[in-house]
Amino acid sequence: MGETRPTSEFHAGNITAESVARLVAALDAQDTNDGVQRLRAWAHTAVAARPGERAIDIGSGTGSQTQALAAAVGPHGEVLGIEPNNGLRMVAEQRAVAAGSQARFVDGDALVLHLPDASVDIVWCERVLQHLVEPEKAVAEIARVLRPGGRVALLDTDWATTILHPGEPETVAAITSGALSAAADPYSGRKVVGRLTAAGLVIDDRGSQALLQDHTSVAWPLIRMLGESAVRRELITEEQRDRLYADLTEAAEQGALHMSVTMFGAVAHRP
Repeated sequence: MGETRPTSEFHAGNITAESVARLVAALDAQDTNDGVQRLRAWAHTAVAARPGERAIDIGSGTGSQTQALAAAVGPHGEVLGIEPNNGLRMVAEQRAVAAGSQARFVDGDALVLHLPDASVDIVWCERVLQHLVEPEKAVAEIARVLRPGGRVALLDTDWATTILHPGEPETVAAITSGALSAAADPYSGRKVVGRLTAAGLVIDDRGSQALLQDHTSVAWPLIRMLGESAVRRELITEEQRDRLYADLTEAAEQGALHMSVTMFGAVAHRP
């Protein structure tokens, strides 16, 4: 995936059996999120993979979208999932075999795609750039491997759009700042259009979805991780943290909790 932020579990030096299990669980949960499903459906329609085409999925993870592309291009097409995490790639391969999918998976780096110039019809790249220190290089590689008329779907999260309610504004701001520090580029979602145009690609469509969490329950593992981090960094006191936890618990009991982050996407083609 190229050089990632050292604190990310996607970073090569941080990959362990435990981190792979956490990543698989997180990716599987995201696959079921209504907002993720709607944005993916829009992107698949806009990128319009056709039978017989060649597609790649950069940062393919557990391979769910690689399989979707393989189904679209059919038996006469070709789909390659590019994933540097050995554990995720093994899971993707096992799931593709179990599903009878023709999707294949290889080790690879988003910054150096081992593919010839102008050799690919479709590129799918979802929630990858936020982890890269040099995302522009990855987009330049996408532009290089696309054939004239080839299309790319670029989707990414914008962590600065994180919303948590209710809670004291100062405490919520301190908590949500933790989401910003977790990614190499927490503003990646808002930059997808500019990065594609800077690489010489032509924008065909844009989309977005707020990824809403359940309004009746608190995502405690994430909230506690962010809360404890804010206390350690002395951004809030333990009393402020505990008041926030109480506010969120009460809101969830009343079905009034709001927690969300927005994901943006753009589909473009090489002229």
